[in-house]
Amino acid sequence: MNNKLICPIMCTIAMVSDKWKVLILYHLRDGKKRFNELRRALQGVTQRVLTHQLRELEADGLISRKIYAEVPPKVEYELTKLGCTLIPVLDKFEEWARQNADQLMAFKKSEA
Repeated sequence: MNNKLICPIMCTIAMVSDKWKVLILYHLRDGKKRFNELRRALQGVTQRVLTHQLRELEADGLISRKIYAEVPPKVEYELTKLGCTLIPVLDKFEEWARQNADQLMAFKKSEA
């Protein structure tokens, strides 16, 4: 493998390696979402973990956060232009998972 590709590939994988990050990006593909909308969509995520994942995605430039000066405060998250470029990759990943779901499930059952 080309050594010039290793660092960018590793950096990219690190940016989205957590399962919640991929799901956050997936749910933001349809447009802006508020924190509680994301939390409801991501069943099982804690408030603390979601906050941490959103902050990391924002720091990596994949999502943006807009805070409205209201009481109670309103915060919306959306994909940045850079984040939008990941959507075709996620679409391919989802397509692969659907095409191979039976094999993947059979393999998981054989491990148990």
